[in-house]
Amino acid sequence: MKLSEFKFDLPQSLIALHPSDRGESRLMVVNRATGEIEHKMFPDLINYFNDGDVMAINDTKVFPARLYGQKEKTGAKIEVFLLRELNREMRLWDVLVDPARKIRVGNKLYFGDSDLVAEVIDNTTSRGRTIRFLYDGDNDEFMKLVDQLGETPLPPEIISRRKVESADRERFQTIFAEHIGAVAAPTAGLHFTKAMMKRLEIKGINFAPVTLHVGLGTFRTVDVEDLTKHKTDSENYRITQASADIVNAALDAKKRVCAVGTTSLKAIESSVSASGHLKPVEGWTDKFVFPPYDFKITNAMLSNFQLPESILLMSACAFGGFDLVMKAYELAIKEKYKFFTYGDAMLII
Repeated sequence: MKLSEFKFDLPQSLIALHPSDRGESRLMVVNRATGEIEHKMFPDLINYFNDGDVMAINDTKVFPARLYGQKEKTGAKIEVFLLRELNREMRLWDVLVDPARKIRVGNKLYFGDSDLVAEVIDNTTSRGRTIRFLYDGDNDEFMKLVDQLGETPLPPEIISRRKVESADRERFQTIFAEHIGAVAAPTAGLHFTKAMMKRLEIKGINFAPVTLHVGLGTFRTVDVEDLTKHKTDSENYRITQASADIVNAALDAKKRVCAVGTTSLKAIESSVSASGHLKPVEGWTDKFVFPPYDFKITNAMLSNFQLPESILLMSACAFGGFDLVMKAYELAIKEKYKFFTYGDAMLII
């Protein structure tokens, strides 16, 4: 398929700048078999699942990856966005810097009241750098300092229109977040409340946690018209034996396996055995799911409404069918659903 096929006019007013209360967003339900589209509220999700069904949830935890500091000598203000840890012992990180033209190899960068110092040791891309933090404490102390100095990494589409608020620290995190490593939230999971998860458990729905540390590659713009030429960034992921067993039991019993979000979908579709079962794994995946795609494990999917030409939209179209999902998006705009990170949800069954 071509990139231009995923283009549509999205009014800026429909990009949610703030979230609704957790669990109180709208929910569009799209039925692949019948083409029916229903308008519900998120708590109605429970009515589409039965005893033995499974929800694969991404339990990655977002850390405050955006740091503001200054350059040595000149004091010029700089922004450093932590992408991923390259070497824990040496405190090497892959980062994006802004303004990039001012940040050169050998520069020292200071954060807070010089609580944290980093040295630029390599150029990776036009805005990318490898930096080494000069810090003597252990990793827990280092991450605690990053947590204090860093800012919640809301996407540019939001922070270009409002400042990051203290409430974002909690709201840009799922209630089941456990393993630190993401620089963006797995947004479909943001809707769940503890009470709702309890109600689902009482009904017999099982949760299978998987971990995929969401990187900026998930949101990077596609700049080739031919989608087969697009390469996504690798993201670290992990599926335990326990979660694989939960999913496989549901598959064998012909139950529903719902990927909560495109990141969970990417994780479980990245580790499939020859028999079509989920395999435990720890590693990296650069899987790019776009139409047409033969899903081996997922048979239901929960997603937010995504931006035009995004790989997240492409994944939703691969699962729900291009024509049906694009028709649903057209309807979502007409019905004024909220889009993107803090927006409403869509369930495809």
